[in-house]
Amino acid sequence: MGALHCPAHLNTVAEPVKTILHELFAQALAELAAGQAGSHANPDFAIERSRSPEHGDFACNAAMVNAKALSMPPRAIAQALVERLDSHPAIERIEIAGPGFINIFLSAGARQAVVARVLEQGPRYGHVRPGRGEKITLEFVSANPTGPLHVGHGRGAAYGATLANLLAATGHDVQREYYVNDGGRQMDILAASTWLRYLELLGEPVRFPDNGYRGDYVHEISRQLVDGLGERHRHAWADIAATLPPDESQGGDKETHIDALVQRSRSLLGPEGYAQFFNAALNHILADIEDDLGGFGVRYDTWFSERSLFTSGAIERALGRLDEAGHLYIEQGAQWFRATQFGDEKDRVVRRENGAYTYFASDIAYLHNKFERGFQRAIYIFGADHHGYVARLRAAALGLGHDPERIEIRLVQFAVLYENGEKVQMSTRSGQFVTLRELRNDVGNDAARFFYVMRGNDQHLDFDLGLARAESSDNPVYYLQYAHARIASLFRQLASKDLAWDQAAGLAAIDQLDGPADAAVLTALSRFPEWLAAAADQRAPQLLANGLRELATAFHAFYTSQPILTSSVPLRDARLALAAAVRQVLANGLELLGVSAPESM
Repeated sequence: MGALHCPAHLNTVAEPVKTILHELFAQALAELAAGQAGSHANPDFAIERSRSPEHGDFACNAAMVNAKALSMPPRAIAQALVERLDSHPAIERIEIAGPGFINIFLSAGARQAVVARVLEQGPRYGHVRPGRGEKITLEFVSANPTGPLHVGHGRGAAYGATLANLLAATGHDVQREYYVNDGGRQMDILAASTWLRYLELLGEPVRFPDNGYRGDYVHEISRQLVDGLGERHRHAWADIAATLPPDESQGGDKETHIDALVQRSRSLLGPEGYAQFFNAALNHILADIEDDLGGFGVRYDTWFSERSLFTSGAIERALGRLDEAGHLYIEQGAQWFRATQFGDEKDRVVRRENGAYTYFASDIAYLHNKFERGFQRAIYIFGADHHGYVARLRAAALGLGHDPERIEIRLVQFAVLYENGEKVQMSTRSGQFVTLRELRNDVGNDAARFFYVMRGNDQHLDFDLGLARAESSDNPVYYLQYAHARIASLFRQLASKDLAWDQAAGLAAIDQLDGPADAAVLTALSRFPEWLAAAADQRAPQLLANGLRELATAFHAFYTSQPILTSSVPLRDARLALAAAVRQVLANGLELLGVSAPESM
């Protein structure tokens, strides 16, 4: 058996080593199968990083998974593959282990080629060409516009924005969407709360309900309405109170009381007046949310109005589709969806006896609308308290005739701020909460974005404010940014000595990077595309965050173990090439995480 021919495109500068190895093994298997009458190669094999250096850089199970396809023992297949591959310039040696696993030791040239690849590809290093993935709509945050965003919303914002970046970097066409819950009871309570504060400002002795929205932002909206409307919508509080059922303090039910207050406000204000208070509150808070998220580096392509589902006929279309398929029925005057038929724990009301659609009807219509708009995958990011939506949305998808596997619901666990052992309880009605804006002003956007995603979204997050502020290596985001700034400082030092870096000369001398500290950095650089792909595929930004910390650790060790601005010009240029590659990869990764890459600290 001769050595495997290496096609021109398989070179370690143009492609990541893992990609090269996979193509080489696939070609070798195809050649082996061609020499065996009636056999074929199974391409479903894996090239994985070895868990320990003594087992090489990569391990391949191609011989194991092809035993049946080639009608050969795994070790015989492994031996045949070794004979075809062991002379390839990217491979130093190959060893067969156990029943047929193949351990691959890369050549020094293959390790070092990553520097040229990074410098050549720059900001695109690790990325996949656009258009090679799915058309995805990603909905995240979507907090009710009833108050400012708090620190819990911040975690969903950081996770969603980072996941969108990761998916786009790996070839998907991603649309970022905010679902504006501008319909329903909570918005009515906000409108009524705004009107009550308006009456207070006009001197009415309002008894403000405990379950109204009490934050300072409601006062601000009401003051603007007083300035714009004067006393046009003033009504005597004594007359209003006389028509209301008792609240909880009076022996009644607080929810019944506030619902009656909403109805009374509608009646007294009339459609036009009520709309003024409703829209003033909605627009003010939504503008604040958009400004807050924009300041956090979170942007959206679409702000989708829940009310548009009613005005566009989307709810009727979606329910009509369910009805035509026989998935709706009438019971006690209400219309129900047979959700249990599709795995949900109970059937769901979609239209009440009074003809009003339920929240779930809106959810069904919104889901259907996503696929009507041509998206191939819908990703929802919800708070952990929305875990019940998983089964019901899956049931809705099945009832509508959509593939439920194209719907993903990612739950974000709670984030709790810690400092001096204290945590703050949050309530958007009481107004006692730590806002996202306050957190950003305290620890900075960079720390907030990084801390929010450095743990899995399905894990509780204890946010250590003191650590987030710390300017030390204990602070993980500071540690990463310091590595980037340290490299920038190297090049400033070079210029201060009237020296210049010759990139071409550095790459020509790259074989001088043959020490253990060099090898650790080279390996980390080569793993960046793998970290990025895994973070996107597993919807797990922390995998990229952890990888970047590994790269920073390797670089800091490289920096402290040897002089970089050495008197040997070729070696200096080679080490600066490595440093420049690290700077590029850190910048690429930090940008995906929504974190800045400072030039100095």
